Parts: sequence; C-alpha cells; structure tokens
Amino acid sequence: MSKHHHTLEHDLNTLLDTATNRRTMLRWLTAGGASAISLAACGGSTTTGTSGTTINVGATTGTTSGSTSGTTTGTSSTGNTSSASCSVIPEETAGPYPGDGSNTSSGSIANALLLSGIIRSDIRSSIAGASGVAQGVPLTIKLQLVNTNASCASLTGYAIYLWHCDRDGNYSMYSSGVTGENYLRGVQETDSNGAVSFTTIFPGCYSGRIPHVHFEIYPSLSKASSAANKVKTSQFTFPMTTLSEVYQSTGYSTSVRNLAQISYASDNVFSDGTSLQMASMTGNATLGYTATLTVAISA
Repeated sequence: MSKHHHTLEHDLNTLLDTATNRRTMLRWLTAGGASAISLAACGGSTTTGTSGTTINVGATTGTTSGSTSGTTTGTSSTGNTSSASCSVIPEETAGPYPGDGSNTSSGSIANALLLSGIIRSDIRSSIAGASGVAQGVPLTIKLQLVNTNASCASLTGYAIYLWHCDRDGNYSMYSSGVTGENYLRGVQETDSNGAVSFTTIFPGCYSGRIPHVHFEIYPSLSKASSAANKVKTSQFTFPMTTLSEVYQSTGYSTSVRNLAQISYASDNVFSDGTSLQMASMTGNATLGYTATLTVAISA
C-alpha cells in the first residue's frame, strides 16, 4: 500500500528480524495501540488465542512450519470429515485494520461485526447505508472448519469473520478514501459440513506484504460481535503463479510492481513457512478463481 512509511517500516522489520521471538515482538507492538500496529502493516505471527487452528490444504505433506502439532499428511475430502491428520496453523496478528471492535478509525471504535447485514456470503458491496462496491477479479473463498481433537471431524455452528484489502491495497473503514465503506468484510456460520463460502474479489498487493486474507473464528454467531470472543486469528495467502496471473488484469498494475519487491521469505508473516497457510486454487483470471482451505480448531 502506497501509504506505508517505508523508513519506519524498515526499522520495525529490522527489530522483528533481530528479536529472539518474533511473536513476542508483535504482541509488544499490539500493546502499543492502533498507531503502533498500523506501522506493522498487517505483519507478524503471535501466539495468542485460546485454541489451535489448522489449515490443511490439498495434498500438503511433510513437517508443518510454524505448527505446534507436528505433521500434515493426506488430502482434504468432502463430507463430514477432512483428512485423517491436521495441524495447527500459526496464530497471526489481525493487523491494524480488523474492524472487529479492537481498535479505532477516525476516532471511533471500528466494529464491522455490529453492522446490520454483516452475516453474508457476498462481501463485495458495502452495507448498513454505505454504497461502495469493490471491483476486481472474482474470487470465491471456501473454508471448512474441523476439530483437531476429533479426527478432524467437521464443526458446525461456528462463525468465521473474514476480511481483506481491495485491489488498490486499501482496507474499508480505515484507508484514506474508503473510511466510509465496509466492503470486503463478512461473517458466515459453518453448516453441517463445517463449511462457509465467501464471494469476493482478489485482493491487491500493497507495499511490504505478500497478498493475504485475514480471518477470525468465533464459537457461534452470537459470540461474533467483538474480538474479545474470538478463539483464533490467522491469515492465508495464494500461490505465486496465481498472483502473477491475476495481476495482469485491469486495475492491478500497482500490484505487479509491489509483488516484484516482496517474497514469502521476506514477508513478516509467511517468512516462517506457508505450508499451512497456502490456499489451493482453481479457475482463471477471466472467469474467476476459487480458493479452498480446511481450517481446524481444537474444540
């Protein structure tokens, strides 16, 4: 995002690189308040949260970087269960733009979770009196929530709050020009198969971060009203091949330049590995893409 202060960002990244515990450093940044968090630009892993979450994507096999529970094996499957083994995804920062009631924007608490209409599948339009519509390459995000303590059995009745930037790298409710919008944010309740689906657009790449999507998990819809009730926060990303394809589309020219200046290895969230946070992709830039992940918590 062009609005980042590169000198300060560089200093913070240097601190993060030299800290003996990157997750501890980010908790220190979070404790400094919204202004300190904004300098971190949605970065870094943390170890907060009350229960583990897993992303087991496609045929991921081998040691799970950043995981606390060993190895991910096998492929995800349809129906009421996922793979026979699932591993905990790293807890990540919600970043400076969560819109979950945990910080402020323009002097007011920013909480999209309280908006009328926030429980929805299609998150491309603003709601609750705002009228903006996010433009970009169509993207469907399909998540399945499963239980690591029950052989990855599906979890029903949980709530997943998902948000990401627009194709210009801006976050609704926070970024200049879109503070009055609330698009690209939504909540879905997991069905009997533990599944949710969001219709959205492919996020852009802003300066200093690999393209990503944020999500939080809540034990129920009734609890999905404040960040105080969340049981997990994490992020996922996309294959470089997909990113390169998408960013050849109209409206993503800035993303081409920004993507060329960042890598998974240099990203302050995904530098410790992407095996548990890489979406499985189908589709194309003309018809749109589908990103699929299996997300597990210790329930």
